Amino acid sequence: MIRDRVAGNRVIRTALPAEVRAVADLHARARATYYPDGPPQDGTDWLAAWRGALERPDGQVMCVVEHGAIVAVASFRTPPGAPADTVKLFQFHVDPGHWRRGVGSVLHAACVEEWQADGMRRAVLDVHVDNRRAQAFYTRRGWAPDPENPPAEGDHHLFLRYAVPGE
Repeated sequence: MIRDRVAGNRVIRTALPAEVRAVADLHARARATYYPDGPPQDGTDWLAAWRGALERPDGQVMCVVEHGAIVAVASFRTPPGAPADTVKLFQFHVDPGHWRRGVGSVLHAACVEEWQADGMRRAVLDVHVDNRRAQAFYTRRGWAPDPENPPAEGDHHLFLRYAVPGE
């Protein structure tokens, strides 16, 4: 279970169902930055999707709070059909107004700490091909292209994996 962590003026903790609107709004702001033609209008109800993520008994949503406001969020769980020691980072977003301030670094470190405590040995994610900033962020933290899951022709996502450090 995620424990509150304090890092300077930041608190890293489990996001609460009552915070779903703030989480979905942060996601929309971050997502808008990596689609060159604007986010696709694919009919996804992101508020409902985040509500589901926050309520899942088999998933976790962490957030970083500064001065009472959520400034970053991460959602993860073991995906269907994956080995029990594999976790998927489904969402990882930092509010664009807080980029380059270490917020993503502390959230990523907290995710890794949680994965270690949960006995995870491998993490996977997919990142949009136009999101070069996120790709560089993950690369600096040890994520690498997943050779078992290369992108298909025309796919808009790259698949990365991470070896969760263990004892």
